Amino acid sequence: MMAPVWLLIALPLLGAGVLLLGGKATDAWGHLLGCATVLGSFVLGVVLFVGLLDVPAEDRGVHEHLFTWVPVGQLRVDFGLQLDQLSVCFVLLITGVGFLIHLYSVGYMAHDPERRRFFAYLNLFVSAMLLLVLADNYLGLYMGWEGVGLASYLLIGFWQHKPSAATAAKKAFVVNRVGDIGLALALMVMFANLGTVSYEGVFSGAGQLSHGAVTAIGLLLLLAACGKSAQVPLQSWLGDAMEGPTPVSALIHAATMVTAGVYLIVRSGPIYDSAPDARLGVVIVGAVTLLFGAVIGCAKDDIKKALAASTMSQIGYMVLAAGLGPAGYAIAIMHLLTHGFFKAGLFLGAGSVMHGMDDETDMRRYGGLRTVMPITFVTFGLGYLAIIGVPPFAGFFSKDAIIETAFAAGGVTGILLGGATLLGAGITAFYMTRVMLMTFFGERRWAAHNRPHESPASMTIPMIVLAVGSVGAGALLAVGGTLEHWLEPVVGAHPEAAHAIPVWLMTTVTLVVVAVGIAVAYRLYATRAIPEVAPQNVSALTVAARRDLYGDAFNEDVLMRGGQVLTRGLVEIDDDGIDDVSRGLGALVGGASQRLRQVQTGFARSYALSMLGGAALVVAAILAVRVW
Repeated sequence: MMAPVWLLIALPLLGAGVLLLGGKATDAWGHLLGCATVLGSFVLGVVLFVGLLDVPAEDRGVHEHLFTWVPVGQLRVDFGLQLDQLSVCFVLLITGVGFLIHLYSVGYMAHDPERRRFFAYLNLFVSAMLLLVLADNYLGLYMGWEGVGLASYLLIGFWQHKPSAATAAKKAFVVNRVGDIGLALALMVMFANLGTVSYEGVFSGAGQLSHGAVTAIGLLLLLAACGKSAQVPLQSWLGDAMEGPTPVSALIHAATMVTAGVYLIVRSGPIYDSAPDARLGVVIVGAVTLLFGAVIGCAKDDIKKALAASTMSQIGYMVLAAGLGPAGYAIAIMHLLTHGFFKAGLFLGAGSVMHGMDDETDMRRYGGLRTVMPITFVTFGLGYLAIIGVPPFAGFFSKDAIIETAFAAGGVTGILLGGATLLGAGITAFYMTRVMLMTFFGERRWAAHNRPHESPASMTIPMIVLAVGSVGAGALLAVGGTLEHWLEPVVGAHPEAAHAIPVWLMTTVTLVVVAVGIAVAYRLYATRAIPEVAPQNVSALTVAARRDLYGDAFNEDVLMRGGQVLTRGLVEIDDDGIDDVSRGLGALVGGASQRLRQVQTGFARSYALSMLGGAALVVAAILAVRVW
């Protein structure tokens, strides 16, 4: 008998409720409760995972029907949960890395007077994310999807006294609502064509849908994924989201929110398998975004924004892999899991640097920190080696697998996709080496008031655990096809790719490209003095990268201003058209009533004369008809 799956969601939700409703009475121990609830969900997740191991592969699916949610006409949606090989991977990642981030936050937010509220929002976020991945239908997923959006808004804008934080939270909320429209419309198309929004019903009927319907569903789901996972063209919110506390950045960027889009695409595999055009759209979005984010990361001096651009790029790798279909689903999840370790570690390391540098985020004012923050340096360095794909660290196994699979697509497509992933690997090595050199090496460029120091144990212990994952997670998941076999009942068998280029040669070429990226960064940032102010006499590409490749300008000119023009046009139509018609009708009725009132004199003799005249007219009309 396995433990109830709903407890996974209920524990952090209970913690959020107690901390929000308990108010200041829970200030003294609220952070401990916040950690305990997520730890409880992680322990329960491990128990459920072990329980799945004892069940034959084809039966590893736990379904819980809790209640009938929407019994309206032909639409019947049961509120149910499902724990299978795919969702349990996310459960362990969300709760495991989530707990480490909660623990880290105990020290990071120690002096914040609203620490209890912060932990309440963290618990709410984890609970919503667990609902998203455990729901057994798209409406339940949508509920968790919106819950994550709400919690992210609260966390990004947690320091709402800062105008920049309040603006960033609003921007993230609005951009994500654009993507959420895609998910809502996809649900409507599903119901209109299949009469259901359950995974079982949609997936079994996807093959019978018309080409237009299944393509529309696939593209609408892709729009939703672009919003949550910060993919082009809905990527602009991610960098600004760094205005929130650093643990928020780690939680959103590593283990939860930005991976939701990848989960949605992989979970919806049967839809994309029936919609090749929509799947092509997924591949294009992933390829463009992985290069888009990598280029932006090269020009950022803010350590958190450089890592944010890196997240955008790495999620692009996952989306591209997911778009390759059965050959890429398991690989996308592998990179998602390894990324959860090394990216969370990198963000927590950045927070540790900021903690020791009085919240300074400009890497041009760092330098030489490896000697005064040795634990942060080592753990951050291991995450750095993992993300650039140096063997045997985690990113080597997952990212190289994506590169090999992209080239194996064959033909011009394989060359373009493989070239994009390979180029992205080189650029990643460049900008991450730049971050390492500017932060931990070279001359000390600290301001006079800075007194950098190592972070407390509550912060360094989670960093050490994540660093261990950055080293070993890739080999654990990849050797012997462990993860591929585990996910096979959900995402299908992983076909053997027909590699036109031998794997050993592809690995060698990839490592050479990575080495070139490292060498270029070393030459630019280790052999030359780093100015405290970014040079202004730079190339047009550097200017564009500093401005996020004009993503905000594009959204402003094309979408915002276009929307304003449309709104003004609609207002004018309303004022000059609809309102004029309604005012004219009102004037007509008013004028007629004024004239009719003049007939109503109030004298009985007048009414009697009118009745006599009317009767005479009636009689005359009858007689005329008879004569005729």
